Amino acid sequence: MKKLNTLIIGSGAAGLAAAVRLNALGVSSIAIYTEGLKMGTSINTGSDKQTYYKLGMYGQEPDSPALLAKDLMNGGSVHGDIALTEASLSPLAFHNLVALGVPFPHDEFGQYIGYKTDHDPKRRATSCGPYTSRDMCLSLIREVKTRGIEVREKRIALSLLTVEENGRKRCCGAIFANTKANGEDALETVLAENVVFAVGGPGGFYARSVYPVVHTGAIGLAIAIGARARNLAESQFGMASTKFRWNVSGSYMQVLPRIVSRAADGVSDEKEFLREYFRTPAEMYDMIFLKGYQWPFAAGHVPGSSLIDIFVNIEIVERDRRVFLDYRTDPADYDFNALNAETREYLTRSGALADTPLKRLELLNRPAVELYRSHGIDLSKEALEIAVCAQHNNGGLAGNLWWESENIKHLFPIGEVNGSHGVTRPGGTALNAGQVGAFRAAEFIAAKYAEETLSIEAAEASAKEELAHLNAKWDKPAGRNWKEERRIFQLRMSESGAFVREEEHLRKALAETREQLTRLKADGLGGKRVEDRAEAVRNQQLLTAQILYLEAILKQVSDGVGSRGGAIVLSPNGNKIHPLLSDNWKCAPEDESYRKQTLECALRPDGSAEFAWTPCRELPVTDGWFETVWSDYRSKRIYGGNA
Repeated sequence: MKKLNTLIIGSGAAGLAAAVRLNALGVSSIAIYTEGLKMGTSINTGSDKQTYYKLGMYGQEPDSPALLAKDLMNGGSVHGDIALTEASLSPLAFHNLVALGVPFPHDEFGQYIGYKTDHDPKRRATSCGPYTSRDMCLSLIREVKTRGIEVREKRIALSLLTVEENGRKRCCGAIFANTKANGEDALETVLAENVVFAVGGPGGFYARSVYPVVHTGAIGLAIAIGARARNLAESQFGMASTKFRWNVSGSYMQVLPRIVSRAADGVSDEKEFLREYFRTPAEMYDMIFLKGYQWPFAAGHVPGSSLIDIFVNIEIVERDRRVFLDYRTDPADYDFNALNAETREYLTRSGALADTPLKRLELLNRPAVELYRSHGIDLSKEALEIAVCAQHNNGGLAGNLWWESENIKHLFPIGEVNGSHGVTRPGGTALNAGQVGAFRAAEFIAAKYAEETLSIEAAEASAKEELAHLNAKWDKPAGRNWKEERRIFQLRMSESGAFVREEEHLRKALAETREQLTRLKADGLGGKRVEDRAEAVRNQQLLTAQILYLEAILKQVSDGVGSRGGAIVLSPNGNKIHPLLSDNWKCAPEDESYRKQTLECALRPDGSAEFAWTPCRELPVTDGWFETVWSDYRSKRIYGGNA
């Protein structure tokens, strides 16, 4: 057993930032346990121009933490004090990245330029290209190595450890599979005063996903120990390529590619299927252009640009066809002059006028073309297969003002696994939230949790109990193939728990998920490789998480929340969304009163779910006096009342 002050699980942008900040604040007994520094979403994902969202810092446009916090709250189901914290720390977190070498653009005066993104009334967004989060990770990794922070790679987290302390659960470490080892050495235990849980979103949930293949997520480990979650039903989905997982947002749509479907063989019977839904080709292309601006699927854009996502999904799911973006040619009836003024003006002012979508894309955003070429996809020679894919979970574990779990002491969920975002959020907010969460957790640990208070005897007893449970099945042969089992629940989640939701389908999916988890818990874990045994355990934590996610989605549907954010709810009593679609495509309207509440939930020890609709806390009104704030800071009173 290894003993640390702080164990960081995960090495994405949030986990790395937490380690660097802890070290800078003098907490030296720390280590990062990760499947690999080059694994995970942060270092393997992006978009046509991946956005980092922060406080406005350019020109004469006024901004303040309170104004930014209000805009973070406008999407609904966001606590005001958390929004204010994310807004207030955004300049510090941003400039820390700049100081570490992340190349965010500025002008000759040192002003960091911005632009507007979705759900953003001001020019707060910035970017250093399609791989902004990768650039963040690379800079943070360099700093981790410079500071000599311990990193243990090839570790898969199998369980979180807890002890009872003063009537509450306390997280005290974790058990990992060391995939470099064999036999008994494969299981490693780490005891820790604090656990920074930076494991990302639920990438392993879905068959149709833009999460990197190497990222699965581990929120189920925290759900299994009873950690409270918030807004799990709120996720983002959008069109993405599937051969190489990448969002086809922004310029990928604004250059007006042909969107075609083919038979299941991917070759025969090609059709421009969108034409059947629009009166003219120009109307169709104007909607495709708008889809670039409004890339994430949004219930508020139905009817509107998000109908494109629905038409694509119908083609794939209901008609068993495959959908492609073809940038090689314009159709014979493509008429630039027939497009609306907004589309024509954008392409003209951007200098992106040409006779094929690919030429327009090269003029508008050449790196977007080169990115696919670097992954073996030449857009001049092949069409790009796409689907509507899971992209981000706006919900996650419930944390307080210091990103500590609301009901599991010394557990700090940061990054995407922390559910701070609510129903909708300005694009790029997640990158800022991850950095702010890292700073808050590190500051609180350094100020309040740096001393040794953990009962080692109690922690060791917890570890031995969990190890006995794992060892009982570690060498017992697995009766089922973990890859086949995972494919089953991923398809089920994409069909029932993604952006199109229906109560009957959800109830069926939930029952099947519970039954599958019961089967797998009774099965052995034994396999030829440590990785196979660890993946079998991972299936159980993913299914555990799926149960609570499906319960949360079903709770919202049955309570009448309706269609909102990144999903629609189909209902016989809803509004028909398009005249050419069947009556099955009736959309339940949103009850906006629920935007003033958050949905809190947790799994009970017996596996049932408990829920509470909690009123959103108001935005704090601050009118402090310097001397008193300074006094509270010096005396550490600012860290009190952190429930």
